[in-house]
Amino acid sequence: MQVHVLPRLLFAAIVCYASSSDRPVLADDPLSGTALSVLSEQPPEPPVGFQDAKQALAAVFTGQVKAIQKDATVPESVKFTHDVEYGNVGGRVLTLDLFQPMSSPAPAAGLVFIHGGAWAGGSKSDYTYYGQLFAQRGYVVASISYRLAGEQLYPAAVEDCKCAVRWMRAKAAELGVDPQRIAAIGGSAGGHLAMMVGYSSDVPTFEGAGGHAGVSSRVACVVNLYGPCDLTTDFVRNNEFASRVAQGFLGKTLDEDLALYQQASPITYVDAQDPPTLILHGTIDDVVPIDQADELAAKLQEVGVPYLYDRLPGWPHAMDIAQPVNDRCVWLMEQFFAAFLKPAP
Repeated sequence: MQVHVLPRLLFAAIVCYASSSDRPVLADDPLSGTALSVLSEQPPEPPVGFQDAKQALAAVFTGQVKAIQKDATVPESVKFTHDVEYGNVGGRVLTLDLFQPMSSPAPAAGLVFIHGGAWAGGSKSDYTYYGQLFAQRGYVVASISYRLAGEQLYPAAVEDCKCAVRWMRAKAAELGVDPQRIAAIGGSAGGHLAMMVGYSSDVPTFEGAGGHAGVSSRVACVVNLYGPCDLTTDFVRNNEFASRVAQGFLGKTLDEDLALYQQASPITYVDAQDPPTLILHGTIDDVVPIDQADELAAKLQEVGVPYLYDRLPGWPHAMDIAQPVNDRCVWLMEQFFAAFLKPAP
């Protein structure tokens, strides 16, 4: 979930702020994974982390750590189109914001960004920052809305995200996109949905009725920023906040319907045919524990799916709102896309 839709947590973070003098110094680069060879050079140094999540968030929101500029004006090199219809479910229009480079010599790779917000909040505008940034670098970017849990329970959000991929593929020629080079990217709940898109491409149940039937929703790669891959853990069962969020998304508790929680867990679908995955997660995340990223990396390793895992010490949930962390995340995304969204020879 994006931190700005959780004012209660932010308030607590600022109130509980402690001095940054006891911040740990990071000595080792936390990168790992079978896809390490895709890195063409050394990544930026890991930014110095914090002892706990509240301290880290407070440092960002009090200006001690620079935050990303989320409301920057769209640059002249980017064509921005607001509220593009990508699907329609029984009269319910689904929209996205589209960011395109003004000039591109060849079909570009397409990026589908999926916002967070506990499946119940957030907005496609949350990823305007990434839309502008990656369009400037030659990608065609869609930041999508989807039906939130307050409107329609799971699997509606999964269906909508898959519909957005189908839309981009169906409109590829018009958009200037290579239909074989589309990625799904998301943070928190959006990370979960990006993984569901990536790992359940062979599950017809999730395709939905939003439009573009018969077009594949498969993606070439997945980027998961601090999203949950397994909804069946004790953390979901025993943590009050996590339990409430999951129940709001699925309509039942874990103890009431374990099979439903398994079905809604991306890790359930991981096999050797799944797309390469970039995992970005902070070790002091107290919303989606780092154990989730560890479990995903282990599963991808087990089945032989290429992955790159940045296990960033001392950073919390929504860590990429901090400019130093964002710089590293963007650098890794670019390296990852260069390797797994490159044109066919």
